[in-house]
Amino acid sequence: MKHEFLEFIPDKLQEGVIYISIPYATVAHKCACGCGNEVITPLSPTDWKLTFDGESVTLFPSIGNWSFDCRSHYWITNNRIEWSYQLSESEIRDGRILDKLNKTTYYQDHIASEPRVVANEGTSKGTQRRWSMSWRRVKQWFS
Repeated sequence: MKHEFLEFIPDKLQEGVIYISIPYATVAHKCACGCGNEVITPLSPTDWKLTFDGESVTLFPSIGNWSFDCRSHYWITNNRIEWSYQLSESEIRDGRILDKLNKTTYYQDHIASEPRVVANEGTSKGTQRRWSMSWRRVKQWFS
């Protein structure tokens, strides 16, 4: 496969191309099995991670297309497809449960550790509002 860094993912994806939008933290490609389905992998602390070594890209973890008829399962490593085994229904269910738990834990921990601005005589309401708006933007980025 080859990769392309761009701002917007195109409406029509070509076979064998990994499209990467850093501004929108999104990677897209056509399913490696050839079924024609579009695979979207969001980049985030709780979803996929992208590594670019200057020549090729790697996505982690694997791509499991459990919602597609093909149910393909593969890794994208250094722009190459590495096929994986077919997961059972119970493995897919357990993976989805674990994914949801990891997301819940991650975001609860980050919200709980968010700094709070406490008003005192030297802090204006405008300063408080700017801090609040900044943290809201950070939370939206991770949501």
